[in-house]
Amino acid sequence: MTTSLTTFDPVAIERNAQMLLNRVVDAGGDLAHVRLMAVTKAFDAGAPNAAAAAGLILFGESYVQEFVAKLEATTEAASAAEWHFIGRLQRNKVRHLPECVSVIQSVDRESLAVEIAKRRPGQTVYIQANLGDEPQKGGCPVDGVADLVDRCRALGLTVDGVMGVAEQAHADVVLRQYQTLASVADELELRERSMGMTGDLDAAVAAGSTMVRIGTALFGSRPARP
Repeated sequence: MTTSLTTFDPVAIERNAQMLLNRVVDAGGDLAHVRLMAVTKAFDAGAPNAAAAAGLILFGESYVQEFVAKLEATTEAASAAEWHFIGRLQRNKVRHLPECVSVIQSVDRESLAVEIAKRRPGQTVYIQANLGDEPQKGGCPVDGVADLVDRCRALGLTVDGVMGVAEQAHADVVLRQYQTLASVADELELRERSMGMTGDLDAAVAAGSTMVRIGTALFGSRPARP
C-alpha cells in the first residue's frame, strides 16, 4: 500500500529560502560562502521533494531509520541532492547510514570515529562541539576539538569542518559561542563551520558560519515523531 506524502508548496519554500538568504546578507554573510541547508528531519519525503523542486540542493537528516525510509519515496532530484547527517549518532547505527550521505556532521567522540572509519573508510566528517557544555546536547568540549580532529585523521577520515549548536541564551552569549567555534576552525584550517539555525542564524553568520541549518522556517512546524 502506498502512503500519501504531505504536500508542501515549492513556491512557498522558494520564497522562504529567499527571505532566509536575505537575512544572511543582512548579517554580513556572502552568499558565495554561506550555504542554506534544508533540514528535513521529522517531515516525510514530501519535504525534500518540494525543496528540491524549489531549487534547494543541500539537505540534513537526524534519524537514521527515518532517513532510510524517506529516501525510498524521494524524487530523483531530491535523491541527487547533497545529504548530510546532522543528528546524534550511535555507533550501532553507522552501518545503516545511506550511502548518499556525503558528510557526517555529528562526530563528537573517538569511539564513533573508529566505527565510521571501519564502516565508511575516508568518510568526510565535521567535529561537533558542545558550545554551552549542555549535558542534553551532543558534542565534545570545545577544547577537545583539536585532539578529535587529529584522531579522526589518523583513522583515515577526512575532517572538513566543525558543527555546533549554541545555547538558548542572550544574543551576546550566542555570538561569543559561535565566534569561539569559528576561531577553533580557523586555527585548525577547517573551511566549513556549520553554525546557526532559524532563531540564531544572524549571530552565526556574523561569527563566520558557512552553513546554516534551517527546518521550520522553510517547511513550517514539524509533526510529532511517532
